[in-house]
Amino acid sequence: MNLFVFGMGYSARAVHRRMAARLDHISGTTRSAQKAAGLEEGGIEAFVFDGARRDPRIAEALPSANHVLASIGPDETLDGVCDPVLRHYRNDLTAARPVAIVYLSTVGVYGDHGGAWVDEESPCRPVSKRSKWRLAAEAAWQRFAAETGIPVAIIRLSGIYGPGRGPFQKLKEGSSRRIIKPGQVFNRIHVDDIAQITEAAFDRRVSGLFNGTDDEPAPPQDVIVHAAGLLGIEPPPEVPFEDADLSAMARTFYGENKRVRNDKIKTELGVSLTFPTYREGLAAILAAE
Repeated sequence: MNLFVFGMGYSARAVHRRMAARLDHISGTTRSAQKAAGLEEGGIEAFVFDGARRDPRIAEALPSANHVLASIGPDETLDGVCDPVLRHYRNDLTAARPVAIVYLSTVGVYGDHGGAWVDEESPCRPVSKRSKWRLAAEAAWQRFAAETGIPVAIIRLSGIYGPGRGPFQKLKEGSSRRIIKPGQVFNRIHVDDIAQITEAAFDRRVSGLFNGTDDEPAPPQDVIVHAAGLLGIEPPPEVPFEDADLSAMARTFYGENKRVRNDKIKTELGVSLTFPTYREGLAAILAAE
């Protein structure tokens, strides 16, 4: 098994850790030469790719990759192709014909559903510009799969957390905030479960949409209170949403309210989540830290 990763970031590194024993070779891209050197030290053949231009070295490496993971965000372009991978390497991927491709997207494409449940068949009403680009990138990958016959699994991820990305550090520093917006809920996904879902999609060589999310959408303040309890400290005081000093991006995030179903990853990919709720996930993070 040879894996090529576009965007060797937090989630992709978890995929590598999970699948390392199975891989004969792994290559990946990052945005700087310094980060590429770090990947090389970890046994990953590294390429620098910022999405702006095609690198012939990457094109030469793709034919040896029978699995491809695309974990690069979209952008706005004049030619209408929001996904940097397809913009520069569509023909190379078509010629290489990997047996499976996984594209990591976001549940942000669903937009706001007023707290109602959504699944892969629900209408998408993205709010932010970036989520609109994501939806366009998903459509481009779906067209690619239909036109080439190469399986492309699109995994829509909810809020990613895991080691190094949990609430504990901010709670310890006293910078955590418990923002209260009545009725607001979010889903989450532990990075190790992202790796598990990705591996299952590769193994089953599936095409289509899959929600990569946990079992329990929950108010963000409940997660903060639970994390504080695990640390044995008092949670931060409540701050009404209307009074919270939030960035424009954070306010957009709170403008999307939905509960995301994950039945499909269980029935079609055979996934049994290691961390079905934030409680198991936070406990594991704290133990690791």
